[in-house]
Amino acid sequence: MTEQAPGANTTPGAEPSNAGSQADLTNANAAAVTGTGTGEQWLARYKDSLMGVFGSPQRVLVRGAGALVWDADGKEYLDLLGGIAVNALGHAHPFVTSVIASQLSTLGHVSNFFTSPTQIALAEKLLELAEAPQGSKVFFANSGTEANEVAFKLARAHGGKERPTILALEGGFHGRTMGALAMTAKAAYREPFEPMPAGVRHIPFNDIDALRAAMDSSVAALVIEPIQGEAGVRPLSTEYLAAARELTREYGALLILDEVQTGIGRTGTWFAGIEAGITPDAMTLAKGLGGGFPIGAIITFGEEPSLLLSAGQHGTTFGGNPVATAAALATLHVLESQHVLANVKAVSDIFADGLARVDGVSDVRAFGLLIGFDLAEDIAAGVVSAALDAGFIVNAPRPNTIRLAPPLNLTVEQAQSFLAALPALIATATAAHQLEKSS
Repeated sequence: MTEQAPGANTTPGAEPSNAGSQADLTNANAAAVTGTGTGEQWLARYKDSLMGVFGSPQRVLVRGAGALVWDADGKEYLDLLGGIAVNALGHAHPFVTSVIASQLSTLGHVSNFFTSPTQIALAEKLLELAEAPQGSKVFFANSGTEANEVAFKLARAHGGKERPTILALEGGFHGRTMGALAMTAKAAYREPFEPMPAGVRHIPFNDIDALRAAMDSSVAALVIEPIQGEAGVRPLSTEYLAAARELTREYGALLILDEVQTGIGRTGTWFAGIEAGITPDAMTLAKGLGGGFPIGAIITFGEEPSLLLSAGQHGTTFGGNPVATAAALATLHVLESQHVLANVKAVSDIFADGLARVDGVSDVRAFGLLIGFDLAEDIAAGVVSAALDAGFIVNAPRPNTIRLAPPLNLTVEQAQSFLAALPALIATATAAHQLEKSS
């Protein structure tokens, strides 16, 4: 699991040679079609051309290799966020990129009037990994949000007008399209777009009594994340997951696991909920599945949920694309053949032990390489900023919480480099916070 040296033809700012020649049309790097510029120049172009829904980007990243990325000005960073749990094998993994290139040069897209070997093989592989029973099926989408839209429609198809209620959890995040957004708990995300699709109720997180009180004959489905990433890496207890399965069966409701962030080895197991002994009625996947290439999926477990949507009741132009499914197959092959999940557990232990020893860290929640740690003060944004200046990419989902979701093949040495730097990052953020309070 060594870093791959970045190619010479990807040097930031390098002009393509012999611009305009036929050779450039067959063997050019990205600069041939994007142009070049400094980070400041690119950010000015961004501001002039893209919607501001993501705020102002912090850096312009131009290339990556393994867990490392470089910005437009040549600065190197250790990517401990992995595109928010997307880059399962880091950046530009040689096997994955070769499979993508081969598939793209062979068959890039087919309409949903047809299928492809990669689509079928990936569906079979996911059913195998999920230990899904006979009659289980897969539907491919392009993202986790889209997969959760399918889950929303499954719940509606199952419940009909007689069972209109979908239960979701406070703190949950399922996406920003309308069905997924209705299941997402954060009011700031939902309120600008109300009225939401009706029938979704949010109940307290990890509260079995509240779940039991909410369950009745009107409930079509319960949609939960085994670990809430956007809420600061908060796990549901195994007792809660077991109660969720028991109560949904008792009341005839679907249990839908959103494993968009936790699935595909992120927690050191293929699927966090299934590892906890739960067989859901449906499970959504995305993020790490394509190793950086956009793809989402939903698995329905058993014949009954697999028959809820009939021909024409759902579809997508790009879902199950041959290149996306080839990328996912390649990613899964590397994860299995290189025993990457064992690495996840080993590096997770390094992080958990090291973070617990850092002054200013008050709590650590490490589930494989989905890690949240709380700070003694609300300085997470300052730590993120100091980390970026020091060459580390991390994320602050809450004012006092840092989230790590690095590539699953991150090395022990890379983890230790962040742990060694963290005390100084906290000190820098603390000093800035105290200065701000005193001014």
